[in-house]
Amino acid sequence: MRVETRGAGRGNWAARATLAAIGGSILLTVVIGLLGPSAMVPDLGGPAWLPPFSLGVGPAPHLVVALAAAAVLIGGLGTLAGLRTLRDGGLAGRLVALGCLAAGVLAFLPPSGSGDHLNYAAYGRMVALGLNPYTHGAVDLPGDPVADAVEAPWREEPSVYGPVATAVQALASWAGGDSLRLTVFVLALVNAAAFVATGLLVDRFTRDDPRLRLRAALLWTANPLLLHHLVAGMHVDTLAVACMVAALLARSRPARSGLLLGLGVAVKVNAGLAALGPAWELRRRPGRLAVMAGVALAVVVAGYAVAGPDSVGPVTRTSKAISHASYWKLAQGWLQALVGEGSAYRGEIQAGSLVVLALVAWSLLRLARRTYGELPAEVVAAALVTAYVFATPYVLPWYDGMAFGLVALAGPYAFGAALDRFLTAHLLVLSLAYLPARVDVLPPDLGWLMTVVRPQVVPPALLALTAALAGWALLRARAAGPVRTPPAPAAPPR
Repeated sequence: MRVETRGAGRGNWAARATLAAIGGSILLTVVIGLLGPSAMVPDLGGPAWLPPFSLGVGPAPHLVVALAAAAVLIGGLGTLAGLRTLRDGGLAGRLVALGCLAAGVLAFLPPSGSGDHLNYAAYGRMVALGLNPYTHGAVDLPGDPVADAVEAPWREEPSVYGPVATAVQALASWAGGDSLRLTVFVLALVNAAAFVATGLLVDRFTRDDPRLRLRAALLWTANPLLLHHLVAGMHVDTLAVACMVAALLARSRPARSGLLLGLGVAVKVNAGLAALGPAWELRRRPGRLAVMAGVALAVVVAGYAVAGPDSVGPVTRTSKAISHASYWKLAQGWLQALVGEGSAYRGEIQAGSLVVLALVAWSLLRLARRTYGELPAEVVAAALVTAYVFATPYVLPWYDGMAFGLVALAGPYAFGAALDRFLTAHLLVLSLAYLPARVDVLPPDLGWLMTVVRPQVVPPALLALTAALAGWALLRARAAGPVRTPPAPAAPPR
């Protein structure tokens, strides 16, 4: 009895420490926005009595970067610990409430971590003023109170986002007028609503299994890293995730699912990988597949037709980009050292990334087949999107959001709990590379974050994680043991 009591005490202490880490990380992210313009928070100008609100303290770069690093480290480690140690399914509802409340609070604070929201506001402003955001950059609106806020090196860059994202940005610009502050606030409200809606959908899908519900809350709604990037960072990826999660849960109605799939792809093209999940599930039902695919294609084509042919160009130009924290930067350096510096070797790197994507996806799907005789749509989609974020040459922390949303739906039975930890570790490491994801805002004594951590420390760590993920999945799939059938998932909400 004494041993059990001591064990229970240790378990309770670990649970309290885990929850404190998650809550503390979220609180630090809130504090960063509340302090106001800084190295982490771009200045939105305008009167302080208009939302988003802040104290306007003007904190030093060292302080806010330290707060962000602490939020990322504590949040990542807390999530890893929670996935491993939390077992009380009764916590799920409280975590969902915490995440929804945090998203609501963050929507009323200035976005932090990057300047992408300034680009969104400028693209919407261009549409409102009759300028094509797919052929022009902020530099083409000199003197404009919204476009002038866009930061280097993006001032000359046209939009790379889909027509649905541009439509939302234009709507925000219509509501905000020439006020950058109000335009960003409208975008933040839409973004936070999408995050909360995704969390509630995932929560409803897992409601019949308290353990799955708790895991889903840790992976999405109360995940401090996702709140840090997707909500506080206000990235458009949140809209794409919401569309794709809703589409997967609506697949019993092919037309509705196709509409949502089309909307998601028309936010960001790479979201289309998730559409292969329901397509695989319906491959033996050609009529339903044709309806779903036809509606999705019609939405995408209509969107790009309205946006015009110029909307396709920026997407194709950026498809061969390589981000500084990607391990493919290492491959690029190796190729240049061995073969010569006369080429960026982007084509070869793209081909290599497709090989890695196929290998990781095949490993995960092979592992899932040990559990499922017939792979469900959410499992296929989760495997493909997870493989994508581990393999793509251009990856940023908020890109992981789609994988988290789909893995939360797929449940641990498909891949095992270790995939949750691999994905969390990937986001944690990648997050440390972008503190912050802005240019020319750090003092010289913090320059090592961009010159050492981002290009030299993080890429080898991501490469090791990718190799470990593929090796783990292959070994697990080859392990002896009978195929087992997981508990039936909850019916998709209507």
